[in-house]
Amino acid sequence: MTQYSVDERGYYGSFGGAYIPEMLYPNVEELRQKYLEIINDPSFKEELDQLLKDYVGRPTPLFLAQRLSAHYKTNIYLKREDLNHTGAHKINNTLGQIILAKRLGKTRIIAETGAGQHGVATATACALMGMQCIVYMGEIDIKRQAPNVYRMKLMGAEVRPATCGSKTLKDATNEAMRDWISNPVDTHYIIGSVVGPHPFPDMVARFQSVISEEMKWQLKEKTGNEDPTHIIACVGGGSNAAGAFYHYLNKPKVKLVAAEAAGQGISTGHSAATTFLGKTGVLHGSKTLLMQTDDGQITEPYSISAGLDYPGIGPIHAHLFETSRAQFIAITDQQALDAAVMLSRMEGIIPALETAHAVAALDYLELQESDVVVINLSGRGDKDLQTFINSGII
Repeated sequence: MTQYSVDERGYYGSFGGAYIPEMLYPNVEELRQKYLEIINDPSFKEELDQLLKDYVGRPTPLFLAQRLSAHYKTNIYLKREDLNHTGAHKINNTLGQIILAKRLGKTRIIAETGAGQHGVATATACALMGMQCIVYMGEIDIKRQAPNVYRMKLMGAEVRPATCGSKTLKDATNEAMRDWISNPVDTHYIIGSVVGPHPFPDMVARFQSVISEEMKWQLKEKTGNEDPTHIIACVGGGSNAAGAFYHYLNKPKVKLVAAEAAGQGISTGHSAATTFLGKTGVLHGSKTLLMQTDDGQITEPYSISAGLDYPGIGPIHAHLFETSRAQFIAITDQQALDAAVMLSRMEGIIPALETAHAVAALDYLELQESDVVVINLSGRGDKDLQTFINSGII
């Protein structure tokens, strides 16, 4: 039977591991040795669960989208991660990691962000815990996600622009890694997705697994069965997808569907559809599927959604792709915009542009009337209003 959880070396099948410079070894090794012991400690779980309930607002609702269901002639539920404090799933992970960082004696937090949701969630957690916060963000993303930049600053975070390369998420991650190498003793790097060296992909997936944990009992309550037929989530690095898939990985009857960003089209040179365009390589500390040239140079990704504008996917998703456990669908900018309009007008819910890719994936599935489809509605669209305006859809 194929193993979908991480092994003791930090691999999912042939993907994962920890490919790190010597200067980072003590930090990563400290995390690897202690993270499971810390997060499985009853007092840790109690503190995190209390915050998720009273501060974040969990459990998030599982909503039967009746008009959307009628349109597709099936049963579509929306897992409302957009209703979390800060407007996305990212807060589940940042709270877990900041409690972990405190227990490791760290006093300074750094993070990278693309769409700004992880940056906002990190700034939120740092304000709550009274810790210094520095967020690296691509110069282009700072402009297109201005509301989130102001939120971070309002909560006391310093936002540092990444001005190299494509000036987006990949480059922000590079800068954060450099910072961590320079400040190894007092600093914890809160990685926002299931990327980076082991144990980050596994740790982030565990913190996000609360999504599918809730989904199970909510579906049982609403349908009499804890297993849906399909789970759909968008994938850039892939933390919301990892959380939505987590408790269903070993249930082959549950179809896992990952929506990637095709950008202007897979073959246009302006895309971030990693499983269609990528091959095996190493980036940001792990071996995974990456968009790269024949000589191994990283190809600049493109997506209208800043959170999916990344040239790789987390190693868990590379493994799900290689083993065909998950179906990967490439969604163009226009398809995502159209899906955002459709959900807004059918259900009164404005999704983040990242999430709209998952909604658009419905058009590619052959659904039966008896199917039960859960879309992980990973973020709300307030941050994308300017993009919606600029696109001319409103």
